[in-house]
Amino acid sequence: MTQLLQGLRILDLTNVLAGPYCGYQLALLGADVIKVEAPNGGDLARQLGGSPELNKAAMGASFLAQNAGKRSVVVDLKSEDGRAQFRDLLATADALVENFRPGVMDRLGLGYESLRSIRPGLVYCAISGFGQTGPMRDNPAYDQIIQGLSGVMSITGTPETAPLRVGYPVCDTLGGLFGAFAVVSALLRRASTGEGAFLDVSMLECTLSALGWPVSNYLTAGVEPKAMGNENMTAAPSGAFETGEGLLNIAANKQEQFVTLCGVIGRPELAGDARFSEREARKRHRSELKGLIEAALAAAPAADWEDRLNRAGVPAGRVLTIPQVLQETQVTSRNMTTRFETGAGTGPLTVIRGGFLVDGEAPRPTQPPPKLGEHSEEILAEARRQRGTRRQA
Repeated sequence: MTQLLQGLRILDLTNVLAGPYCGYQLALLGADVIKVEAPNGGDLARQLGGSPELNKAAMGASFLAQNAGKRSVVVDLKSEDGRAQFRDLLATADALVENFRPGVMDRLGLGYESLRSIRPGLVYCAISGFGQTGPMRDNPAYDQIIQGLSGVMSITGTPETAPLRVGYPVCDTLGGLFGAFAVVSALLRRASTGEGAFLDVSMLECTLSALGWPVSNYLTAGVEPKAMGNENMTAAPSGAFETGEGLLNIAANKQEQFVTLCGVIGRPELAGDARFSEREARKRHRSELKGLIEAALAAAPAADWEDRLNRAGVPAGRVLTIPQVLQETQVTSRNMTTRFETGAGTGPLTVIRGGFLVDGEAPRPTQPPPKLGEHSEEILAEARRQRGTRRQA
């Protein structure tokens, strides 16, 4: 019952991350996502990732991360025959996602205005770095470029180390999530009105939207956000603390949480100290407070403090590595991963699902990431049959 988008067909003309991640979210929910790839290697992500062997086999780990559940067809959009094949595919599609630079699809004769005449009601989602308009529309954009331009890097790191890049492609990922949300929203409108949509998704704007608190602090309070490392500008003590073994995040953001924290660590008198007795005072003296808390936390490892503090109602969590979190019972018990015993050209393969359950069940990809053109014959045959049906009608 997790196939919320079953019966919908999405053409995925995207490469690398933002667009493929958008398509992956739709595939997880049951849409038939057809990955339309160029004959000269397909999605660039097929060549990217930590395994040279997989990269050489055009099944790079970066590709595997967000293409399970899709089918792959090879179509040469630069040839007349290829464009004819694509138009046949389009006639069966509910939505299209692409992340070319603005204008590329128009130059191929496959822009939105052209395609909507073939498929009235088409939902067309164009994901790009800066959007389809504006002075930067033609600039190439990778995640790190957007991280820098958006202000994300300026508030990442400590005052001494900033600006720093976030450790994963956060702007690409946000672009994909916003794109998937926009596609589903447009399809919902179409279900009631029959009207399609042109969705202009800008990675820069998605990132600025997600920077809600820092942007709002500047726009409404005139406070320019600064890099604060692991500290939280809105409260103290709230950040990462050294313990007897390992780093522990503590977020005692409420007054009652701070009082409880002081009691759990054996320093109840701190709650009555004038330097720390109320929120703004704690923020002014956050460095002194942190030192006193860390001295108390040195008595036990992070895992012990995590358990004790959470049981007392103080939010706390260890700082884990990727391998560690993937082994956590919380993650494994909720079926966060899906394993394919025979991934396409990879042997056994494990992939991550989306971030929510549907009626208690985990939406999962139904098949492993496809080899380049793996489904070309069946997909093009489907399109030919449907074209014949249309002509007879």
